[in-house]
Amino acid sequence: RVDPSRIPAEFPAPSFRGAQEQALADIRDAFAAGNRVVLVRAPTGSGKSLLARAIMGAAAKAGEAAPSEATGAYYTTPQVSQIDDVEADDLLDDLAVIRGKSNYDCVLPGEHDTPVNRAPCARQQGFDCSIRHRCPYFSDRAIASGNRFAAMTLAYFMRTAGSEVFRKRDVVVIDEAHGLAEWAEMYATIEISPERVPVWDSVGVPDVAADAGPEEDALDRTARFVEALRDVSIRAKDDLVGRPELDREEVARRDRLQELISELGWFLEDYRDPESPTSWVVDQPGGEGSTMEIKPLDPARYLRHTVWDRGNRFALLSATILSKEAFCRGVGLDPADVALVDVEHTFPLANRPLYDVTQGSMTYEHRDETVPEIARLIVRLMAEHPDEKGLIHAHSYDIAERITERLGEFGVAARVRRHDRENRDAELEAWKASADPEVFVSVKMEEALDLKGDLCRWQVVCKAPYRNTNDSRVARRLADGQWAWYHRTALRTVIQACGRVVRAPDDHGATYLADDSLLDLFERAAADTPDWFRDQVDAMTTPSLPAVDPEAALAGINASPSGGAGAGRRRSRRSGGSAGANAGHSSRGEEGSEAGDGDPTAEGGTAGDESVRTRSERDAERRQDHPLSDVWGDG
Repeated sequence: RVDPSRIPAEFPAPSFRGAQEQALADIRDAFAAGNRVVLVRAPTGSGKSLLARAIMGAAAKAGEAAPSEATGAYYTTPQVSQIDDVEADDLLDDLAVIRGKSNYDCVLPGEHDTPVNRAPCARQQGFDCSIRHRCPYFSDRAIASGNRFAAMTLAYFMRTAGSEVFRKRDVVVIDEAHGLAEWAEMYATIEISPERVPVWDSVGVPDVAADAGPEEDALDRTARFVEALRDVSIRAKDDLVGRPELDREEVARRDRLQELISELGWFLEDYRDPESPTSWVVDQPGGEGSTMEIKPLDPARYLRHTVWDRGNRFALLSATILSKEAFCRGVGLDPADVALVDVEHTFPLANRPLYDVTQGSMTYEHRDETVPEIARLIVRLMAEHPDEKGLIHAHSYDIAERITERLGEFGVAARVRRHDRENRDAELEAWKASADPEVFVSVKMEEALDLKGDLCRWQVVCKAPYRNTNDSRVARRLADGQWAWYHRTALRTVIQACGRVVRAPDDHGATYLADDSLLDLFERAAADTPDWFRDQVDAMTTPSLPAVDPEAALAGINASPSGGAGAGRRRSRRSGGSAGANAGHSSRGEEGSEAGDGDPTAEGGTAGDESVRTRSERDAERRQDHPLSDVWGDG
């Protein structure tokens, strides 16, 4: 079976860089010692996908094992962007990539705009496709299933558990594996809502907390409701399956019912199993007739079926598996069967500096005072980096909106780009493609983003990324005293964020920390901090920055803030009211302010449209006004 001695020779690049050669030797030795699972803690920019390919090369080949034994290897990752990168990398061209059906279009005449999961083969009973061999989905699936190496997202990998097509393999490599427990919890969560339950109008949704019987709790009442919902869903699904032909909407309804029946069945099976390690929590804040979510805690059993039964040996790669023991507990592994390999960080410390520019607390009760200060800080940083792209990690859409509005009030929106939930990927690509030094206000882009070279030279972390304590799973863990987990998950996200802008030993990028809570986090999570990141924290300094000067902030794009030094007031899109007489001020910044110092409320400044419209808004307007906007779909 697995032959660890092949690992170094299977490295796909013509030469090693950094610590790759030593890392592969350590990984080889860890597998040779009999470990079933090897955790590879490799800093950002270590070339983890190349390490992954070398590890996959240790898998048994067809002909080296008995017909009943597993051969070949899987590569999987939670991040779609990582699969895109694998597919585009010439060094990884022997990995066959497979995606879900919805990513492929049917090739039948008249169906070219139809995704394969809504094609005639999905709509018509007994449909015999004459050109199935040319179907892009089934073609890719056949290639991936027969290829020595197959690559897919973790979502697709988990969904194919039990499949006759994608059966057990000798080696499974999971890249960006640090969030495996959280991803499993997300995939295993069951949402009971009008949008996710096609038979919503046929069932009465109880208030599971208030309607529990004398010997029940909310979870017991939920299980009784789930049984009834599952029965109704099965009858509705059987009715659709029995029809000779369905339209696209009916196909979507049938498929969702099948998914729902499977989800509900999994919950009931696990709930009834006294040996299951999974704990379930139920969220239903709206009470009777409202949406509920059934969420698992520590879904080790779910991972056993969907992941651990799918391979003989596993390599899990990440920069931020901070605690081996805690990680193993969260994903259902025995630490005695797991080895940890640390890969040395070879990027010069001077190229990846952290800067303390903290402006106050970003907890909810202090956010109104701190956000204006962070906006002022960003204007100063724009002046410090007039010709370089910047990334703002806003943490939430609320914070992103507030910061963007403040930057508009300063008159620097001409250099700012932002996104919402719907245009996230499009705005990211537009920012990366721009030749101007745009500043991108982002949400949840701390991971799986490769901003090498001039794609980004500086970034701001606006808030310590703690998990939401209103989430029942988080609240349950904290009630159980799992504060180390709480701090560790936040630190993990910060380390991931810091790695976005420095991607190679000769690359460089600055990370500015704006929330006081980040400094507290570093102290609380010190025991779980990798040495190479602790070096960054210990070397952190407070920089000398230019004054708030919107003119200087826009110098790199040949633009000026409207109204001279000040940009005037902007009407808030959140509240619908005036930005207020103290917009741009906090209690720490009111004294000594004079007109003309760049403060957005300086007398004499008048807001023009250009001063408050971001790059994103201008691009959208240009597309809308274009004569082909109806073709583009923006009209």
